[in-house]
Amino acid sequence: MTHSDIKPEHPLLKVLPDFLRPYAMLARIDRPVGIWLLLLPALWSVMLASGGVLSLNRSDITLIILFFVGAVLMRSAGCVMNDLWDRKLDAKVERTKNRPLASGVLKPRHAIVFLALLLGGAFWILMQLSTVAILLGFLAFPLVALYPLMKRITWWPQFFLGITINAGILLGWASVTAIVELPAILLYVGAIFWTIGYDTIYAHQDKEDDMHAGIKSTAIKLGDRSRVWVYGFYGAALLFISAGFYYAGAGPVSYFLLGVCVIKTVYILRQWNMHDPQNSLHTFKANTLFGLCVLIAACF
Repeated sequence: MTHSDIKPEHPLLKVLPDFLRPYAMLARIDRPVGIWLLLLPALWSVMLASGGVLSLNRSDITLIILFFVGAVLMRSAGCVMNDLWDRKLDAKVERTKNRPLASGVLKPRHAIVFLALLLGGAFWILMQLSTVAILLGFLAFPLVALYPLMKRITWWPQFFLGITINAGILLGWASVTAIVELPAILLYVGAIFWTIGYDTIYAHQDKEDDMHAGIKSTAIKLGDRSRVWVYGFYGAALLFISAGFYYAGAGPVSYFLLGVCVIKTVYILRQWNMHDPQNSLHTFKANTLFGLCVLIAACF
């Protein structure tokens, strides 16, 4: 049974010219969950560093817009790099075998040109930020390029993904304050644990195919113990995120809203069936609600 979130009938794909449709699918534009998971942690940081929604000024609002556009570009670029590295492995996995590079709809040279355009746009966005944020952006880029290799050499590629995808927290804080402070570091560590949790859930979709293809993941490493570990990852995430809020001087409303986030997280995890690929995909997608809950808490 095929368990994929690729939807060729998506309205966005339908309105695009035929020659652009494979590029949109390559960038996963029709599946925006990854954009939100990249963007939301950066917005936590910007909002907390700015002092909440009522303290936002024009510069902060401009930053939010820049981070939104940057998230779209970098998530798309990350997908292209991932599929360039993995096109042969993707062809062996049921969920990914129809991706444009794995299926041969696009050639690697086409993807490389597309990647150059995406990175050019992301570079322009980066140049609008503070000097410290620019330096952090250059340090983070090799992580983006190397992440797809991690599933070949470690059982914990989810940890490496967490380090990579949440770098926006450090960039966001540095863009507002021109330095990286303790609250940003605590938020970053918390987001890394969150990423390990949700990507372990995501990896349970493909564990059978991954084992045959030689791909490593926490889903395979942890096996039937995954539920206990995932609860632990989310618990650690909430602990470090709460500490970040505390050192950022968040108010009581923020902690109340974080409490709501805890309740929502427990509800989501209780519904997770690690042996059902469709359920794992649904549970993974629900993590946008976690990210939004934390962002709303950061607003106050």
